Amino acid sequence: MSEVYKDIMSSLNELIEIAEGKETGAIIHKRTVREPETFTPQQIKELRKETGMTQKVFAACIGVSAKSIEAWEGGRSRPDGAARRILGLMKSHPRFAEDMGILITQ
Repeated sequence: MSEVYKDIMSSLNELIEIAEGKETGAIIHKRTVREPETFTPQQIKELRKETGMTQKVFAACIGVSAKSIEAWEGGRSRPDGAARRILGLMKSHPRFAEDMGILITQ
C-alpha cells in the first residue's frame, strides 16, 4: 500500500468520524458569507456622486455598462449579486476603486 493511499484512507476515516459527531481533534473552521447588501436607486446615485464619478466611470469600475447604472439609478432594473457586492465594498470603503488600482486618477 502506498503512503498516498494510506493518507487518503486516514483522511476519509476521520471525515466519517466527524460526520458521526465523534471528537477527532481536527480543527474545523466554519465560515458564513453575508448576502450582498441591496441598494435603492437613490442610494446608488448618492454612492456614485460621493465617489465623484460620472455614470460612465462608475460603470467601468463596477464592470457594467453606463446604461446599467442609468437603469439602476432610474429604478428600471437592479444590480445583481456581484455588482451589489462591489457597491457594498465601495460604500464601506469610499476609496475602494483607487486603492485596488481599478481607478487611476492622474
